[in-house]
Amino acid sequence: MLNHIIDPVVHWLNLAGTVVFAVSGGLVAARKNLDIISFILVGTITAIGGGTLRDLLLGVSPVGWVGAPHILWICLISAALTYFVAHIIELKHRWLLWADAAGLALFAVVGAEVALAHGTSGMVAIGMGVMTATFGGIIRDVLCQETSLVLQQEIYATAAVIGAGSYVVMTAWLQVDRPLAVAIAFGTGFIIRALAIVFRLSLPGYRRKSPDSGT
Repeated sequence: MLNHIIDPVVHWLNLAGTVVFAVSGGLVAARKNLDIISFILVGTITAIGGGTLRDLLLGVSPVGWVGAPHILWICLISAALTYFVAHIIELKHRWLLWADAAGLALFAVVGAEVALAHGTSGMVAIGMGVMTATFGGIIRDVLCQETSLVLQQEIYATAAVIGAGSYVVMTAWLQVDRPLAVAIAFGTGFIIRALAIVFRLSLPGYRRKSPDSGT
């Protein structure tokens, strides 16, 4: 079970990430005017999609939420409550971005830690952190026919890379105390994503060069 692999700090981070991603899925469902069952479906997939893929690739048996069914209850309750309160939240898209940013930063750290606990290299752990943080949201956006945040110009996956990467560097290489590493890595990933939201920061996109330019 996931609880036996990671320490209590990261365990609670995982639960917090589950809540905020389930809420973010519910907020997308609200924008699409879906029913409560769809809220629960979208919220649950958003919350557990990335972790499920990570555990399958790492060969974890059983997959985290199968061995810890309370995670499904957390998803169900969080998404269902969102159904009843989403209509009183103004600027739903802005709330979605902030909820998603928190979940992104949380799950990037959790994914990297779970991978390290299974003996992967630092590079693989970073990849698993990014996958944990982004894959559930990708499935959410596909189901709801939204343009995925990963494919938008604003910095998104980059924040997950930096969050997971900073955690791996601090714990695997610099031997920083894990609770401190968790706090710093989460804060780093969240701040980078927050700055991207507020200031609409993005990395330079590819620009096709004209054949007549000579370059």
